[in-house]
Amino acid sequence: MESNDFESLKGRVVLVTGGGRGLGAAICELLAQEGAQLVVTDIDAASAQAMAEKIGSGDGKACAFGLDVGSEEDVQQVLKQATERCGRLDAVVNNAGTDVTIGIREMSTTDWERVLRTNLTGPFLMAKFALEHLAPGGHIVNIASTAARRAWPNASVYHASKWGLMGLSHALHSELRSTGIKVSAVIAGGMRTPFLLDRFPDIDAGLLQDPANVARAVKFVLTQPPETVVPEVMVLPMKETSWP
Repeated sequence: MESNDFESLKGRVVLVTGGGRGLGAAICELLAQEGAQLVVTDIDAASAQAMAEKIGSGDGKACAFGLDVGSEEDVQQVLKQATERCGRLDAVVNNAGTDVTIGIREMSTTDWERVLRTNLTGPFLMAKFALEHLAPGGHIVNIASTAARRAWPNASVYHASKWGLMGLSHALHSELRSTGIKVSAVIAGGMRTPFLLDRFPDIDAGLLQDPANVARAVKFVLTQPPETVVPEVMVLPMKETSWP
């Protein structure tokens, strides 16, 4: 890829975790429309495959893998297979996430460890093992949340995981920039996705934003000139309720 092609995603191979639905699906669809070849991964292999087929039906290029981001073995295997199949790997978008809405008195150690394994250990594993596969100028994008900037009740593990992800993201930005690897965090405000709508049926969807708008921010950080990196960007709905 020529250095002056930075504004185009054509020819780039981008792996997205949690790509089967919600924000992950929106990211996959937009980047595919922009010419990227997508590696759609999800713990639900069927949803990943359905998204890859949808992209293919629209003349895009995509392949799919089932992936538990908290499994070191899964991460290593999928990164290796994806790079072999696509011939290269240009970016990893750490989007997979989970939550449990419960007070700390009721929260089990199992719940705590499950959320941290997906939301924080997963991005660590993806970054660590992607480094041996990323093409020169590769990019790691971490999907964070306003939960990394402010706290509310009954979400201690989610806040801990997202604050931790921001720390990891900025630490990797500092560590890897000298090697030519970019690291960006996209802090997303509330979105109309199953992550919120399925768990909070009484939520006012009018206060939320289309996940496609956050996907555009992912495209933005991926299409900066080689000499520029965006370490952090926040994308909020105009009526965001979790941010002043």
